[in-house]
Amino acid sequence: MSTLSQEKGVHILGPQFSTFVRSVQLCCEEKSIPYTLGMSINGNAIDLHSSEHLRINPFGKVPILLHGEHQLCETASICRYLDEAFEGDQLQPEAAWERALVDQFSAWLSIYVDEAIVRRYLLEFYFPKGENGTVRKDYIRAVEPEVARMLSLLELQLTKQPYLVTESFSVADALAAPMLDYLSKLPPAAPLLQKTPHLSAYLKRIQDRPSARNVFVAA
Repeated sequence: MSTLSQEKGVHILGPQFSTFVRSVQLCCEEKSIPYTLGMSINGNAIDLHSSEHLRINPFGKVPILLHGEHQLCETASICRYLDEAFEGDQLQPEAAWERALVDQFSAWLSIYVDEAIVRRYLLEFYFPKGENGTVRKDYIRAVEPEVARMLSLLELQLTKQPYLVTESFSVADALAAPMLDYLSKLPPAAPLLQKTPHLSAYLKRIQDRPSARNVFVAA
């Protein structure tokens, strides 16, 4: 592993409430990497989707990692970079096959699980699109089966080991934990989680980690 200087730490460009920003935070916390975060660079505010933002990430997404002169986008890539570039607990297995499995699961979480749980479900509660700003109950009923399916897939995975892919906390767990933490704090989602006891126990283990307590405290 090549290790870069940790003296200057990193900056996470993005709002703290973002699940993906919190994933990067978790990696920093797990590896004791000094970091700052927020929608600013060197004290200069960066508006979401502004020309400055699009210059760094042409797709207008967050988080963006700033490390010295380096700028990196895409959450899973950022997490893998942090694990390689800094000392501390390893968040990826050494074995090629196990590392590939973490990468595979990270992709599933970033695309399919995030789409079902965060984009289609959670955001409707936090930013309702119904009449007079109300939650669209018919819409929620329509998307709940896919949320349940994603939770059942995670439940099945967690019957094999205490964490999603390996015996220890990995990048995949950093990606899953923030969206599951938000879900667990949403009362209407309680019936969904009651059907997944392994997942609920897993989330409690994650929430009890010092890294998660530092990141989720603002939820």
